[in-house]
Amino acid sequence: MKEKYLPIGTVVTLKGATKKIMIMGYCPMSKDNKVFDYSACTYPEGLISAEKTLAFNHNQISEINFMGMESEEQKEFSNKVKEMLNNIDTLKNVKLPIDEANNNQTPETL
Repeated sequence: MKEKYLPIGTVVTLKGATKKIMIMGYCPMSKDNKVFDYSACTYPEGLISAEKTLAFNHNQISEINFMGMESEEQKEFSNKVKEMLNNIDTLKNVKLPIDEANNNQTPETL
C-alpha cells in the first residue's frame, strides 16, 4: 500500500466495500471533532451533494484502483499535511496549566 496521503483524484475501494470512491480532500472533521485522513465522493458519480461525502482513514483502503496526479506540488502538500497532523498529535499531549489547577480536568470538561 502506498504511503498516505494519496493524491486528489485517486480512486480506491475500501475494505468490505464494492463501490469505488474518489479522494477529493484531506483531513475532514466530523461533527464530534474526529479528524479523518480523506474525504471522498462515490465514483463514477462524483460529488452529488455535500451530505453525500464520505470520510475515511488510510488503513481502511483495500485497493487503489487508479492513482491521481502525482506532482512535486502534490508531494510537498502531502508532506505539509503530515507535518501539521504530527504537530496536532504532539499538542494533544501537552499539559496545560488549567489542567493542574482543575484537578486534571481538561477545558472541555469544565
